[in-house]
Amino acid sequence: MLKLGLTGSIATGKSTVLAAFAARGVPVFSSDEAVHQLYEGEAVGPVGRLFPGVIHGGKIDRQALSAALVAAPDRLAALEAIVHPLVRARIAAFLATAEATGAALAVVDIPLLYESGYDYGLDQVAVTVVDEPTQRRRALARPGMSVEKLATILARQTPQAEKQRRADYVFDTAKAPAVIEAEVAALIDRIGKSR
Repeated sequence: MLKLGLTGSIATGKSTVLAAFAARGVPVFSSDEAVHQLYEGEAVGPVGRLFPGVIHGGKIDRQALSAALVAAPDRLAALEAIVHPLVRARIAAFLATAEATGAALAVVDIPLLYESGYDYGLDQVAVTVVDEPTQRRRALARPGMSVEKLATILARQTPQAEKQRRADYVFDTAKAPAVIEAEVAALIDRIGKSR
């Protein structure tokens, strides 16, 4: 089974590309979705102890957590030390299950793949890119996003050009959805023929 990592900077269309793989029957894993689940489950206690006041209704309130991180950015590493190993365990379980079911390809969306420096055992990497004005427009349209918050996020992320240079495949998500879907289909076909 080929293990394909999918990464890209904020608002560059990772979810769109991941959905295109899923629509073609490829097993996919979203790290963002895993974090959402963890913030409603096993990460609630540890994160709540690290950031008192961020638990509402038995789950982590992401807006409250974001505000706490803005107030204490030096605690981000401690948060990641809690959350990242839990996500990595879920990724490993997902890949093992996909391989056991005979999948030829599995795709794992890891937004901070290059930044983390962690070896996930991936065979290849696809990256999403988009022009900077489109990226800014998409990001700033998100609930709770501000120019300052976006600048902080981008400062922590590897530049798009560097990600593109290091990737095996590149998806420019400024293209029409039908074009992206066709490119995903072509890649699945190419990978299938090379196995």
